[in-house]
Amino acid sequence: MRLNIEQIAVGDELPEREHTATNVGLFLYNAAVWNPHRIHYDERYTTEVEEHPAIVIDGPLQGDWLSQVVLNWLGENGTMSRFGYSNRRAAYLGETLTSGGRVSAVDTTARTVQLELFIKNESGEVITPGNATVLLAASGRQPAYAMLTE
Repeated sequence: MRLNIEQIAVGDELPEREHTATNVGLFLYNAAVWNPHRIHYDERYTTEVEEHPAIVIDGPLQGDWLSQVVLNWLGENGTMSRFGYSNRRAAYLGETLTSGGRVSAVDTTARTVQLELFIKNESGEVITPGNATVLLAASGRQPAYAMLTE
């Protein structure tokens, strides 16, 4: 589906996704990003040494999930030009987290859309808020290159 800037309104919701991390998935993610911190894959170390209740789901992985929400919604219709997030609460292996967002501002002249993003825990609490700006392509054209920033 092609996004049309004239049909996007403040309050429009982005499709939500559910995420249930696995021990193997967390191990592989941390290996890929060269993060050796054992709280993300070693249950005994995590609970006995660092005294977390369970293996901790990475903050950067949650950031990746937020960017996926934006990119899945945007598709081939534009470019994400700004992105940021903040991990506010820990999430643990076994929890199902939900990522999503909503449109917070639309500038039809500049063809930009501001998005508020979130990851919620099973209780519905936002544990990782975020935001993004996307630049939509003109009808039938791809947008100019835009650099991702933090």
